Amino acid sequence: MNTLAHAGPGPWVLFFPLVWAAVILTVVTVLRRTGWMRGRRGRGPRPAYDEQSPIALLGHRFAAGEIDEDEYWRRLTVLEEQFGRTAGPKGRAT
Repeated sequence: MNTLAHAGPGPWVLFFPLVWAAVILTVVTVLRRTGWMRGRRGRGPRPAYDEQSPIALLGHRFAAGEIDEDEYWRRLTVLEEQFGRTAGPKGRAT
């Protein structure tokens, strides 16, 4: 009679850690694809304005060289007074 007490665990002892590693890898992959960790790890700052907002369009015009720096800052001040900035953490402007 051949039992584990006399023959040892054999090659099956490597199978169970591989199964647990596959389970953990699967769980981590599923959680990452569903976005569970996106709140903790930022992929950069979120833009304060969408691409069609007047402030974003003003930035694009400045970057393209259509307006100079003085005009950009003057118009930006007016737009921020009218539209305001979106509130960030603890009420600070973003």
